[in-house]
Amino acid sequence: MRIGILTAGGDCPGINATIRGVCKTAINHYGMEVIGIHSGFQGLLTKDVEQFTEKSLSGLLNLGGTMLGTSREKPFKKGGIMTDVDKPSLIMQNVKEMGLDCVVCVGGNGTQKTAAKFADLGLNIVSIPKTIDNDIWGTDISFGFDSAVSIATDAIDRLHSTASSHKRVMVIEVMGHKAGWIALYSGMAGGGDVILVPEIPYSMKKVGETILERLRKGKPYSIVVVAEGIQTDGHKRAAEYIAQEIEYETGIETRETVLGYIQRGGSPTPSDRNIATRMGGHATELIANGQFGRMIALKGDDIVSIPLGEVAGKLKLVNEEHDLVVQGRRMGICFG
Repeated sequence: MRIGILTAGGDCPGINATIRGVCKTAINHYGMEVIGIHSGFQGLLTKDVEQFTEKSLSGLLNLGGTMLGTSREKPFKKGGIMTDVDKPSLIMQNVKEMGLDCVVCVGGNGTQKTAAKFADLGLNIVSIPKTIDNDIWGTDISFGFDSAVSIATDAIDRLHSTASSHKRVMVIEVMGHKAGWIALYSGMAGGGDVILVPEIPYSMKKVGETILERLRKGKPYSIVVVAEGIQTDGHKRAAEYIAQEIEYETGIETRETVLGYIQRGGSPTPSDRNIATRMGGHATELIANGQFGRMIALKGDDIVSIPLGEVAGKLKLVNEEHDLVVQGRRMGICFG
């Protein structure tokens, strides 16, 4: 068999470990031929590809980013490159001309949606979920999440000493437009006093009261962890808005830190490397068994797969019944 692999959407730690997991299993165990497709779906439009060998896969396990490159090209939407052609038809034609028996897509929610549409057109596709936000429906964890949480937690740990020294409130903004998983997990792991996520409505009065109550108990500093997607006045970043509101409510000096793209970069954690490797191997197994139109998923400790059609267009969001939210509230942490 001859298979292609691409990585689409934002980069995140663990993509290279996944490429390695897919391709080494394909070459060594199944004797498949593997073609690396550059720059996501854009590479399928332009036939920007390379043949992979055992040697070209060396040194990938701990490497951040994606050695194939990525793009936000969405073949089923207007924009991007080649706006004057029927992009899905061209991709189908190019896949046929390159003799690919299956395309492996590594990506987030947008990629899963695109992959599902190509599966409906009859393209043999297997997809692997990738996101630091952990918001892909159908899998307990996506690789990249643990790495992002580790980076965010480390940053929160470092802010404690500054907040304590200056008796300030420190607001740290982490990624998460619609889903607050990074804020929840890093906020809890880093000992945040207030954790604000897009899914749970908050009241600034309640946040202010929590901080003043801590002051009354002899705790002159507080750590506030916010997801970038929480509701604000629409003009400021989440951290800036919350910091200003806290100063207004409490009169306590407040500073903000935006973690930004630092969360996406660098080496994946051991956990992410292992999840990525297992998911990559399982994807190749599906291809060998002729099972297409499926997304790899982690359920408990098991790597399984689910139909792509079930995943497309859905988001996995934080809810108030989540163990960490319930336990946090019991311990006096404010969720707004």
